[in-house]
Amino acid sequence: MQKPNHRVISGRLQSFAHAFRGCATLLVTQPNARIHAAASATICVLGATLGLKVGEWLWIVVAIAMVWSAEAFNTALEFLADAVNPDYHPLVGKAKDVAAAAVLIAALGAAVIGLLVLGPYFTRLL
Repeated sequence: MQKPNHRVISGRLQSFAHAFRGCATLLVTQPNARIHAAASATICVLGATLGLKVGEWLWIVVAIAMVWSAEAFNTALEFLADAVNPDYHPLVGKAKDVAAAAVLIAALGAAVIGLLVLGPYFTRLL
């Protein structure tokens, strides 16, 4: 059996540190990310309260991950675009608009998933 390469393990741990730092940057610098965090927490508490089944949780987790991923990519593109060209450029503006549209599309998809999963629970409560 081969011994673990400590440099490889250290490199993997370092990549996690970079990712967690990116998550912190996202939350600290982006007001919409804080809204996503509040919405994610609210949906998780609501799902636990309603007693969602495993299959329903899968859809909720996919929806939450989809929105967070879109927001992270949008933020990364904005940071990169601003670093490359701090002055206004119409193509950079279009790229930022399209990246923001990706977040909107993900959020709308998540809302539909939320309605499909949680809707029947609310219907039963009425």
